[in-house]
This record gives sequence, C-alpha cells and structure tokens, in this order.
Amino acid sequence: MSPGGDAGAEGHVGPFRTFVEHRRPDGAVARWESRRYRKQLGTPAGGSTWWAPGARGWWIAALFAVGALLFALGTVPAYADAVGTRWDAATYFAGSVFFTSAGFLQYREAVDAGSHPPAATAGARVATQRKFFVFQPRRIDWWATAVQLLGTLFFNISCGNALRLDLTAQAASQHVWKPDAYGSICFLVASALAWFEVCHGWFGWRPRSWAWWITAANLAGSVAFGISAAAAYIDPVTGVVRNMDRSAWGTFVGAVCFFVGALLLLPERTEERDPTGPSS
Repeated sequence: MSPGGDAGAEGHVGPFRTFVEHRRPDGAVARWESRRYRKQLGTPAGGSTWWAPGARGWWIAALFAVGALLFALGTVPAYADAVGTRWDAATYFAGSVFFTSAGFLQYREAVDAGSHPPAATAGARVATQRKFFVFQPRRIDWWATAVQLLGTLFFNISCGNALRLDLTAQAASQHVWKPDAYGSICFLVASALAWFEVCHGWFGWRPRSWAWWITAANLAGSVAFGISAAAAYIDPVTGVVRNMDRSAWGTFVGAVCFFVGALLLLPERTEERDPTGPSS
C-alpha cells in the first residue's frame, strides 16, 4: 500500500520492473511503464511527426535510419563494384558511426529519465540529478540501452579495422570478425531486453502499439545481424570468409529491419494517449 492510494498490479521480467499500476484517491488508475516514462510518451511532443530537429527522440530515429541505410547500401553488389572495396568498407564504417551516435543519445535518454519513480507518481516525470554515465543494474531500460551502445562501439572497431589493407588473415579474424560477432551479440541481447520491456514478459501480442512493432523489427534485425556475423567468420589461417553471400544477405535484411524500426520511432514519439490509463 502506498500513501495516497491503493497499490495495484506490477509487471516484472526477471528482476526488472516494467510497469506499475496505482489507484489514486479519486479512483483513477495511473499506469507507469518503463519505456513510456523514459521516452516521455503521452506528453506534448515538440515538432511534427516527421520533422522535429529540436527533439532528441527525432534525432535517435534519424541517426538510426541513416546508419541502417548505409549498412544496407554497403551490401549491394552494384554499389560495391562501383565504388571499390575501400569505399564500400568506408560506407559500413560511416553507418556504424551513425549507429553509435544514435545509441549514445538513446543511452542518455535512459540516464536522464533517472531511477524508477514510486507508484504514487506513476505516469509523472520526477526531477533527477543529471550524470554523464550511471550504473543502474535494476533497470531493464538501462541495460538495453547500455548494451546496445557497447554493441555499436564493437561495430566501430570492426568496420574501422576493415578499412585497413595490411591485415593478415589472423589479424582480420581477431580485429574485424571478433568485434563484429561481439557487436551482434550485444545487439541481440539489447533487442531482447527492449522486447521484454514492451511485452512485460517473454511474449506479447500488441499490434496496436508502435513500441511493439519497433522492438519486433529491431529483434528481427538483430537475429539477422547475428546470422550475418556467423556467416562472416574469417579463418585465421587462410583468411577465407565462411559464407560471404549469406553474410551480405543477413546484413541487408538486418539493416532493413533496423531502418523500419527507426522510422516507426517517429510516429511513436508523437503518439497521443492518456498516460494515466492502461496501455493497449
């Protein structure tokens, strides 16, 4: 029981709390959700759905979308033939930088949201002391954004080393493939956590929710990136890639999924819904 009202239902995924419902003295049910609180959804959003450069959420969507497009472009054979191997690798590296920029803003979004509010303030944002980096292991959104940011840094390393022309087979395996594999694992873990955060469990069916479609697209993209990384294994002795075609297709499919997920962040940002009521 909380002061000023009755305690209601709570949602948990493992040790993480994903939503809290609280009945106020006037009988209204306030619902706090991890993702909605972090992204300030349901509150007036600045700018339009498709153009709002003054809003952090708009930049997160735009940067992820551009990064995904660059990754998809890098897999197109006609483009790679036209620009050459070096510039094709540079395209991937540029895409990874856009991913890191978006990932950092998303991490800052979670950090600035602060710790979870008590049930009595469900649906409201509380003032928090801003810090550059924090450690909040009891928050599912902190883990999701922190792990994804780490994954983008691994992609920076992998794509940056792929620009080098003097790598031996062993060095390519160590400094290109391994960071790529680690980054893909991080993306898969982060996407799964984001999915759990939205579904409040291992599985949920919420087709009327933008967040559900976004996390589903990103989870599918992470699976595709994982397949791509497994297929891109570089033999440290011969330098031969296990399955270049499958790797390219995995990257392309994953990039398309991430692009779709990024675009859907825009209508989610301006979605109007009463933050005190239950979600769909």
